[in-house]
This record gives sequence, C-alpha cells and structure tokens, in this order.
Amino acid sequence: MDSDSSRRLLPLRGPGPVVQVTMMASGTASGASALRRASPPGAERGSPDEAMHLIHANFKNGAAVSPILVQDPSTGTWGVGDANSPTSVVSQLSYSSSKSRSGRYPSSQRRLRRRAVLKNGECNVLQSKISNMNLRFLQDIFTTLVDVQWRWTLLVFSLSFFLSWLTFALIWWLIAFTHGDLEVEHLPEMQEEKGWHPCVANIHDFGSCFLFSVETQHTIGYGGRATTEECPEAIFVMCLQSIVGVMIQAFMTGIVFAKLSRPKKRTQTLLFSRQAVICVRDGELCLMFRVGDMRKSHIVGASIRAQLIRTKTTQEGETLAPFQHELTLSADDCGSDLFFIWPTVVVHKIDSASPLWNMSAVDMMHEKFEIVVILEGTIETTSQTTQARSSYLPVEILWGHRFTPMVTYCRERHGYQVDYSLFHCTTAVDTPLCSAKDLAAFHRHHAALPDSPTDTSPSGTNAADPNMLAVALPNSNNTLVSL
Repeated sequence: MDSDSSRRLLPLRGPGPVVQVTMMASGTASGASALRRASPPGAERGSPDEAMHLIHANFKNGAAVSPILVQDPSTGTWGVGDANSPTSVVSQLSYSSSKSRSGRYPSSQRRLRRRAVLKNGECNVLQSKISNMNLRFLQDIFTTLVDVQWRWTLLVFSLSFFLSWLTFALIWWLIAFTHGDLEVEHLPEMQEEKGWHPCVANIHDFGSCFLFSVETQHTIGYGGRATTEECPEAIFVMCLQSIVGVMIQAFMTGIVFAKLSRPKKRTQTLLFSRQAVICVRDGELCLMFRVGDMRKSHIVGASIRAQLIRTKTTQEGETLAPFQHELTLSADDCGSDLFFIWPTVVVHKIDSASPLWNMSAVDMMHEKFEIVVILEGTIETTSQTTQARSSYLPVEILWGHRFTPMVTYCRERHGYQVDYSLFHCTTAVDTPLCSAKDLAAFHRHHAALPDSPTDTSPSGTNAADPNMLAVALPNSNNTLVSL
C-alpha cells in the first residue's frame, strides 16, 4: 500500500477483499488495463456489478495494481482504477446514463425511480380498482375540492355561480311567463296604460330575468327591477335565492381559504439534505441527514422519525412487501424532539437493533431499500399541524462523509448566522467500509488484545494481526461517493 502521509491505513475485520469507492477527476482516464475483463454471469455491461467482479478477481490473481471502483462525475461512467494513482483509470467500463437502444433506461436508473416518497415529499402511491370511487369522493365533496388542483377548484367555483344564476333566471322567466308579464300588451312600456301589475317590474325577456337573478342573489340592487306584491311565488323564490346564494358563497369561500391556508404549503420552506451520510461518531457507525427551516417563524414541538422500507420474508415464507422498519433517531442529545431554531443533523445510530447493522459499504450497492424521513410540528403563526417528508435511496447515501458545519456566531450582527449555501455540503472523512457489526467485533477483539493500546484510531492499530485488512483511504484530492 502507498506509504504517503496523506494516505492512512485503517484495519478492518471481515472476510474477503474490502473495496473503496472514490470519485475520479473528469478527463483523466489513462493507463493500460492490467485487470481481467471477464464479467460475472448476468451482470450488466459496464455496471458497478461488473466492476466489483473485476476487483474481486484481481485480488485473487495478484494484479499489479490496487484496484478501486471509480466514477466519472461528468458522464456517470464507472471504471476500475489504481489506488496508488487516484487520478488514473486502469479499466474503463461502458456504463453511462444514456438510454439503451430499446429506449428504456438502464436498470440502475429504473431503481432510482422506485421510491414510495419523492424528494419533494409527495407520496408515490397510485390508487386503482376502487369500487364506487366517484361516489365515495362526492360524498366528501369539500375535501375532494380542497385536494384537487386549482384549475378544477376554480372551474367548480365559477360553475356553481353561473349554474345558480341560470337556474333561478329560468324560474323567474317561468313566473313571468305564467303570469302573462311577457305578453306584448303587458310589457313594461304598456303596463301603466293597461293598468297591469307584474310579478317583477321591468322584465322584458330572459335576459332581463338573468340580470334580475344576479342582482337578487348578490343583493346588488341597481333599482331598476324589483318584486311586487302581485305574486306570492315570486316573493318565495326571492327569499330562496338569497339563502342559496349565501350558502354557495360561504361554501366556495371556505374551499378557497382552505386551499390557501393548507399547512402543506408550509413544508416548502422546510429543507432536507439531498443526501444522507454514514460515518463514525463516538466510535459507532451512524446514518445522518440534515433538516432546516428557512423561516423566522419556527415549528413548535417539532419531532422527526424515519422508517426503512424494504421487502421482508417471514419465517413461514410469507413475503411482506413493502415492510416498514422504524429507525431510532436523535438530534444532539434531545432524542427525536427538536428545538428547531437552526439546521440540525439528525442521527441514527447503527446498533444491533438497526436494520443496517449487517450492511457494509459493498452490501449497500446491492441492497434495495428506501429511508423515509418525516418531520412534524405545529406552525407558530397559524397553530396548524404540518408534516414534511423526504426519502433517501441507497444511491443517495454517502459512505465516509459528514456534513459541513453551517452555523457560526457573527460578532458584527451579535447573533448566530446560518449559511444555507453549505446546507447540502459534506466532507469526506476516514470511515471503515465494513458493517457496523464487523466494526463492533473489531473493537471487541482490539480491546481484548493483551498489549492493545488505548488509542483505537487508525494510527494506533495493530497491523500484525492476520485477521485485519488494511485499506487505503483517499487523500484530500478525492471524495467518497455513494454506493
């Protein structure tokens, strides 16, 4: 292994070779291939599975290089490189993000789309084959109109008024027609001469009835048209239309207000980090992600929880898909309850009760799961409960990173300053690539050694133990990427 001071050796316990994933600089592909190109059965050409097979094969065959899996950030191409020369690529693979000849995306990209909760918090669940679905939604028409898109709400809003105007205009026309007010000798110009008393004054045709309907429903009262004591049915219809108009206006105003004041909109200013990270904290592997609030009005009583969703097979052979595992979270030393005044890093300690206990960096490349995070609390200004959601797939988890601090004290402004340009930023750190279970076993083995030093850092490890695997970690020019 390289003896350069910027590359340290970290002992790991575990069977087989341990690989390391780094990011290569764009446009630095060089070097002759010293590795076998044989692909494993069923592996996609140029996929990370093929690269992993190459690494394992050349560990066994004693290749002249120290192979690592590398990826070009500009093209998404994977390759096998030399750990002693981090910017070189020994064997270039043809795996890229372009569409295949059949027009479909590669299987790895299809996996990116398989998520229960999208990054914006929307649930990716499609309802189908619901009996009497339209009737069930109409029975709860208020919630249905609040949930639908704005164009449908505005359409219903407009139609409710226009249809009511037209309906009562037709009723007024029928009243005038049956009473004889629309006959030529009974029109408004002839009424005084003939001594005719109409049900509604100044009604000439259906257009006049429509205008009177609008004036009555909204109590406009221009003064040109009005009901008389001649027709009791006209008086009853006038009272009925006034009541119906108030009910329609109250109902539609309530729907519009409910849509505008939904606490769902408050989640637009609640942020989740684009990636989660895994690194060592206090001697244990931890999964971490960051949450933040952009507004000055805070979320009161904020709490956060997370669930890991994947397929589970019971002892009886039953397949539970999807199955939700609850993850234990903590923020600093406050449990899952947050004092949410600045961005906070939420930590899941990977212990024996965690579903990630047996998962190493290599295993994460092949695992299919999704971690859904849910932030709940009460909006300070409206006292409404809100819920923000996001999720992380295995490709969005950076192994060997930690979040960059973003809260500092500003002496000039006499307050804590939050730099949101660093919200998604991470820093590569030395992290074992084995599982949390293997790391705990290593610590127990290291503590049981008779001459074991008290320092368990990489510089104080016992390299003479044949059960230890030394893996070079990247220097400052490289960055660990998600598996």
